[in-house]
Amino acid sequence: MSVYESEATPRLGRDMWKRFAIGGILVVLLTTTAVATGLLLQVHESVQIFQRESTPIPGIRNELDKVDPGGPQTILVLGSDRRYGDGKGIPARSDTIIVVRLDPEKNATAILSIPRDLRVEIPGHGMDKINVAYAEGGPKLTVQTVKELLAVPISHVVNVNFGGFQRAVNRLGCVYVDIDRRYFNANGGPGGYATIDLKPGYQKLCGKDALDFVRYRHTDDDFVRAARQQEFLRQAKDQIGLGKVFGDRDELLRIFGRYTQTDIARDNDAAILRLIKLAYESSKHPIREIKFRGGQSADGEYVEVSIENLQKTIDEFIDVGLGVSVNSASTEPKKRKRPKRIKSSKRLAPGLVVRKEEGENHVLTMTTKLRSLPVYFPKARLGRGGYVRDSPRAYEIYDRNKNAYKAYRIVLAQGDNGQYYGVQGTTWRAPPILDNPTDEVVMRKRTYKRFFDGHKIRLISWETPRAVYWVSNTLSRKLTNKQMMGIARSLQRIGE
Repeated sequence: MSVYESEATPRLGRDMWKRFAIGGILVVLLTTTAVATGLLLQVHESVQIFQRESTPIPGIRNELDKVDPGGPQTILVLGSDRRYGDGKGIPARSDTIIVVRLDPEKNATAILSIPRDLRVEIPGHGMDKINVAYAEGGPKLTVQTVKELLAVPISHVVNVNFGGFQRAVNRLGCVYVDIDRRYFNANGGPGGYATIDLKPGYQKLCGKDALDFVRYRHTDDDFVRAARQQEFLRQAKDQIGLGKVFGDRDELLRIFGRYTQTDIARDNDAAILRLIKLAYESSKHPIREIKFRGGQSADGEYVEVSIENLQKTIDEFIDVGLGVSVNSASTEPKKRKRPKRIKSSKRLAPGLVVRKEEGENHVLTMTTKLRSLPVYFPKARLGRGGYVRDSPRAYEIYDRNKNAYKAYRIVLAQGDNGQYYGVQGTTWRAPPILDNPTDEVVMRKRTYKRFFDGHKIRLISWETPRAVYWVSNTLSRKLTNKQMMGIARSLQRIGE
């Protein structure tokens, strides 16, 4: 091609303009079609992998509810020790029952954990624990039971084998989790609790450790266990981007197919793509953990719920977006707002007491191990509960590039079963847990980042030129917002 300059730009005739316009449109259409076709072929191949590897749930079709394309869908997720109906003669156990609601018109994705010991009416079997439905009739009877309990249409069901959970977590590069306290049990075996050995503090959990963490129930009740599972799912979602999932979709679908049973295992491409699209749209929203408003029975054998509290739970599950802060409702970049100044009061929040000397003595020996990390401790704590025996812990944490950072964790008991809050410090100044704060406030010349779960503060952090520090609420968010802010405000170094 030659390039030349002319004193006058030649005028093009009307026919020439038409040919250029038509040619341009064809180029755009052909390019767009090629790109779209390439993407569709990739997705089609991925769907075929899933269909080839997956196993359908027997007899489930007639139990599920049809929904309008693009409308909200409710998915029942069952976690079991192995696939239902594998022919081993021993009834498979449903260890986890979670209901997920995908509604792109809401500001959040709702997750509700149903206690496995919940006393319910099981169709054709009478009153019993809800996990008996799985042992007696597998996913089909469990779907019938959950639908009767919640009066909510169930669109899909996924039966996850624990082996698949471990492999998927490993494939996704593991998950950084804020471990609230020491988890230990060495007496595993048939009929007993699983072995586990996890120390407190922010750390990366892979396969077996991740599974042990979400399954643990040796000293906890169903409510604490459900809160732990939801917290793991929330932190995993915040760390695993869509690019990672899409880029490794084929292998993830193989894992998903091999270790799950679903109602869509033999669906056509269109049906599967509709669900993928809905999941993608909902993934842009934060996860909102819906608390199941039940309680232990007098004899401690069952979990029971009143009709009134059950209806409140259902209403919150359906109207999840109403309780979510606007700031936490989207992962889109936001214009940074100036931190709001909060007037500090010399009076402690109700329930807090000053225990400065106790706090100093608790962390004194740890300061010699962490010379590069200034140790801050809470001068104020809850009046009930207190410091636990396995605290504090000094250790190293590694980022995904295997860079090592100093870290420590202080653990305090809130006083209720399975409820622990704590203080974390680390020289890793950009851990994933501190991404996307809800807001920032200034108290006594410190700028704090606050992270909300609905209307409750789940974590509050602040940073120095050398490190970052945060206060974590209990798994069930037992500490009030004023208590969380009061403890954070009281953090100080020895001798101050």
